[in-house]
Amino acid sequence: MSPVSVISLPSDLCLPTSFIDRSGRELNPLHITIPNLGMCRKGKLMTRASMSMSLTTAVSDDAVIRRRGDFHSNLWDDDFIQSLSAPCGEPSYRERAERLIGEEPSYRERAERLIGEVKKLFNSMSEEDGELITPLDDLIQRLWMVDSVERLGIDRHFKNEIKSALDHVYSYWSEKGIGCGRESVVTDLNSTALGLRTLRLHGYDVSADVLNHFKNQSGQFACTLNQTEDQIRTVLNLYRASLIAFPGEKVMDEAETFSAKYLKEALQKIPVSSLSREIGDVLEYGWHTYLPRLEARNYIDVFGQDTENSQSYMKTEKLLELAKLEFNISHALQKRELEYLVRWWKGSGSPHMTFCRHRHVGYYTLASCIAFEPQHSGFRLGFAKACHIITVLDDMYDTFGTLDELELFTAAIKRWGPSIPRIWDPSATECLPEYMKGVYMIVYNTVNEMSQEADKAQGRDTLNYCRQAWEEYIDSYMQEAKWIASGEVPTFEEYYENGKVSSGHRVSALQPILTTDIPFPEHVLKEVDIPSKLNDLASAILRLRGDTRCYQADRARGEEASCISCYMKDNPGTTEEDALNHINAMIRDVIKGLNWELLKPNSSVPMSAKKHAFDISRAFHYGYKYRDGYTIASIETKSLVRRTVIDPVTL
Repeated sequence: MSPVSVISLPSDLCLPTSFIDRSGRELNPLHITIPNLGMCRKGKLMTRASMSMSLTTAVSDDAVIRRRGDFHSNLWDDDFIQSLSAPCGEPSYRERAERLIGEEPSYRERAERLIGEVKKLFNSMSEEDGELITPLDDLIQRLWMVDSVERLGIDRHFKNEIKSALDHVYSYWSEKGIGCGRESVVTDLNSTALGLRTLRLHGYDVSADVLNHFKNQSGQFACTLNQTEDQIRTVLNLYRASLIAFPGEKVMDEAETFSAKYLKEALQKIPVSSLSREIGDVLEYGWHTYLPRLEARNYIDVFGQDTENSQSYMKTEKLLELAKLEFNISHALQKRELEYLVRWWKGSGSPHMTFCRHRHVGYYTLASCIAFEPQHSGFRLGFAKACHIITVLDDMYDTFGTLDELELFTAAIKRWGPSIPRIWDPSATECLPEYMKGVYMIVYNTVNEMSQEADKAQGRDTLNYCRQAWEEYIDSYMQEAKWIASGEVPTFEEYYENGKVSSGHRVSALQPILTTDIPFPEHVLKEVDIPSKLNDLASAILRLRGDTRCYQADRARGEEASCISCYMKDNPGTTEEDALNHINAMIRDVIKGLNWELLKPNSSVPMSAKKHAFDISRAFHYGYKYRDGYTIASIETKSLVRRTVIDPVTL
């Protein structure tokens, strides 16, 4: 039996005395007393959920039946930065972080020296017949350098050099691909696959049809039976290229199928090595869930270990040292940002909200894994705050709040009028239960604070625009609460369209991206926010993948509607397996569409303006890779925090 708690609630709750609609007009006043709020309703099942999601049902003397998800506690308590334990004899997180901060000036000096030396390596490639390259390998050498600095997480220092290198490669690109060098007689699969991937990621117009020239007479990709290291690396680059697919590219699907099978078989035959670890990481994470900072951390461990000649060793040594220094420099910055975030979390009253999950450290980690450049502090902290609010609202609307309370809360949010949104109106919350007043205030204060940061960055008022986004988000939650209360399973289309809003992608991305140094005039914002295809597809991935990971636990809590159940209702006779296969196929198509929206050539919107919103989709996708990592944060999410935030790299 689920544990029972007693929660004291007022016997009478009144509706606000007036409402403000979206146009700012005051509606007719209402004076209604609602007794016995939260009486048991159809769909509010009190059963034990799977995967540690047991329910706590709280019943007050007023017969209010309240559901609670039995979420595990905050893994990183409010003092974890200062007191996180370490193995016996080893320094704590605080001591390690303070040591890094103390060493930061010397790290920066060494990093600046290495940046200059790596730039010289890039520039030497521009010299005709330079010491490091020849006309027979200049293309693959340039691609290797670009690919290496990107995977190591140090590419931000070499934007001009990268563009120059890729412009050179692109000038020799043909419909059959490229060879290793500009004077190569034949094209080469390794160079072509790496070139296709790298050029696409930088917005160059390259067709996947080049891969058709590397098929045999039977129309199949083929390799010799003898799996040499060079051949394995070629297929690895083919696999990596296949993940940057656009809609309708059959050859990319074929390349992915062939290369994935080949690499899995190779792993069974080759010894454990840096190559096998690299293959394992790429197969596990692909591209969409391989967050840049996690990739950098993993690649640091394997980079350059198989280098044999002295010239290659010199390059890898410099790149690797710079990558380690950069990782630890940003590690010191993370420590300061986390201290601020924990203070904000405590000051907002969040620790008293015991009905919801507290995953702010995990959300910060996701943000730092997709935007770890120093100048994006506002983005990282804004994303963590927005996601914390989303989680509080999610748990309140899905489980803890009664339908009547949620209607009061939704009405209170809509009283946050567009004319004077930054002026606090105490009457907005006077009829809310005490716990909801705290939720309202954290939403109100945080959205205002983030808007002020966005106003500074964009040079214009952003609050009303962002407030409308939050209002639409709350409306979508209210709709889901009604479905839960009634036990209704809507049509797939109705659920899916509402679910893309309630996924929270838009409100998690909007204010954080507006705090960056990237200008977002109205025409650019429309290509990133609504009504853009980018926002629609990113929201779709979050809804679809989230439902495949959460639907069983949600159903056990009495939440019947999901993409799976709605699809089965619309298609009588289908099984859960059929529905999951259909949803997974949708996700694959959506990912390809999202790739296109980010990378399509000759776009009027710079890729830099779209990249953060795109990467937020990747971050959420990572959290749902194996399970609901936002509810069960003690496995992959905990590992990610330790791997990318807590533990520095050994120099």
